[in-house]
Amino acid sequence: MTTDTPPLPAKSRFGAWARRLGWLLLVLLAAGAALAAYVFRPVAVAAPAPLQAHKASAAAGAYLAKVGNCAACHTTPGGAAYAGGVKFVTPFGTLFSTNITPDKDHGIGTWTYEQFHAAMKHGVRPDGTHLYPAFPYTSFAKMSDPDIASLYLYLRSVAPVAQPARENEMDFPFGNRALLHFWKTLFHDDAPYTPDNTRSAQSNRGGYLVEAVAHCGACHTPRNMLGAPDESRNLRGGVYVDQVASGAYRRWSAPDLTSGVHGLKEWSAKDIQSYLLTGKNPRAVVHGPMTEVYESTAHLTKSDAEAIATYLRDVAPGPARTDWSAFRSRMKEGEVVYTVHCGTCHLPDGKGDRILGVPLARNALVQAEDPSSLINVILYGPDLPDPPFASGRTTMKPFGKRLSDEDVAALATYLRSSFGNNAPQVSPEQVARQR
Repeated sequence: MTTDTPPLPAKSRFGAWARRLGWLLLVLLAAGAALAAYVFRPVAVAAPAPLQAHKASAAAGAYLAKVGNCAACHTTPGGAAYAGGVKFVTPFGTLFSTNITPDKDHGIGTWTYEQFHAAMKHGVRPDGTHLYPAFPYTSFAKMSDPDIASLYLYLRSVAPVAQPARENEMDFPFGNRALLHFWKTLFHDDAPYTPDNTRSAQSNRGGYLVEAVAHCGACHTPRNMLGAPDESRNLRGGVYVDQVASGAYRRWSAPDLTSGVHGLKEWSAKDIQSYLLTGKNPRAVVHGPMTEVYESTAHLTKSDAEAIATYLRDVAPGPARTDWSAFRSRMKEGEVVYTVHCGTCHLPDGKGDRILGVPLARNALVQAEDPSSLINVILYGPDLPDPPFASGRTTMKPFGKRLSDEDVAALATYLRSSFGNNAPQVSPEQVARQR
């Protein structure tokens, strides 16, 4: 006689497993529903101190709007100020900037200060949904509450414009704003700018302007595959797409702003101040997308321009890269192209002429990690401010119709490996992409 339990028939065993699987699916569905309810909920943020608690003014806000370059992103060419509609091409789809005039139907005329503060600080709309970080709240979050209040008062004072916002054209699945919950969890810090006690008050003022109000890192800091700034390489150069005067969209590289060998090491604090306030210095002339930024920096007070220069000189320099001078596959051809087309103005040693061409030696744009902006200048010319200002130099002509992709690649490679520059070589395919 045995006490062993006889095995269950096959049907009974299958029924037991089916019941367990059913319970597991129910648990997973319940967990998924709970997670979805949490992620898709309207976002609630802590209310700031009342508007009346701050020493805020529309006049102070007008200065902040200029320095923060709000008009460049919220005003189309020939359009009404701050009425939105500017197109932004991103790896995740196309966005259009919003109307930030006080129009009650299409702008922010019904927004309270608390709602405006939530947008600037937390990237949240009045309905509790997330804003896309093309609006640089990752930088604006560092602004002080009095400055946010002043900006709010200023935008309430501008002329309302009844212009509706254009619909964004996002790729799947990025049209779902709820996904930004995870992005913000990983990448958004809403803490205000904290002064560094090891730096001077002037340097800290410059840091506040660069990192918060002027959001320089939005263009000059590399981004990761999810579009978030790589803070470990802050201000060491970035890549973005921007519209040019012809209406075309072009890839650009923003140079390293640190005092490293690939950045502004050759620039003095006076050079930086002059570039911000006048659009030129002995080493460079404002061109390309920076012309829009110059429309803002030209309005800086002298003390704020000095503060920014001081801060940029204090930022930890980026490390020197691998020596790329060994990559000489196109160097000899590039030297010939340079001698024929460039050497007269930029001189055989690359140091430039005071009247003709800017210095190319140890030039931050020339040796940017991504060569897009250098290629653009060679192909299309330097796209100077409109109306042009007196730079004191002759205007460079475009060479796109004279030089082949191979010629431009050889020239760019030569420039990036000569005159004290050190950057990767350029391929004809990279040139073709920029045409």
